Amino acid sequence: MRATEPEASVQGTTTSHVWERLADLIFELGMLRKTPRTGYQFLGSGAENVAEHSFRTAMIGLILARQAGADVARTVLLCLFHDLHEARVGDFNYVNRLYNTTNAEAALRDALRGTGLEDEGVGLWRELEAAATLEARLAHDADQLDFIANLKEEQDRGNPYAATWLKHAIPRLRTEIGQSLAQAILATDHTRWWFAGPDVSWWRRGNGRK
Repeated sequence: MRATEPEASVQGTTTSHVWERLADLIFELGMLRKTPRTGYQFLGSGAENVAEHSFRTAMIGLILARQAGADVARTVLLCLFHDLHEARVGDFNYVNRLYNTTNAEAALRDALRGTGLEDEGVGLWRELEAAATLEARLAHDADQLDFIANLKEEQDRGNPYAATWLKHAIPRLRTEIGQSLAQAILATDHTRWWFAGPDVSWWRRGNGRK
């Protein structure tokens, strides 16, 4: 009975306005599925939205944090919040940023206001921006490694510009763990997991043929 008391207390003190704002946030998060990552327009191939990017970034953050002995939960939270503000401001690629500016913290704060997540979310975003903690640096690397994996896939598919982009992306990594994972990504064909899974004879049979 004692274990359920905190939950009951939280539910009892949550006002209808907070529930409404949490519902607003859920719909706003859905906008990330409709927000394209714009760098691929310049690369000439590949595509993803911010929600897709954020999911794999969070998974990479988990991998890096475990390998580094860092706080896994905090690293994943940093990854989850790192681009949430883009539901409001969109994604600025490196060329866009030469001309356009935005107040990402203000956008994030407005998105979270009234949800009960404002202080935590903005705090995580500030930690990520400062990059003073190991977890923040790992989250930065997770962000870049998702991009690096996409570039490697486009390189495997024959995009001649992907190699040049990779040369610029690799130096952005901030940890040795991130560098090690990047080298593994670069050395691995992006289809290997698919073909390495089944026994070779399965591919010869095809469609379950005996």
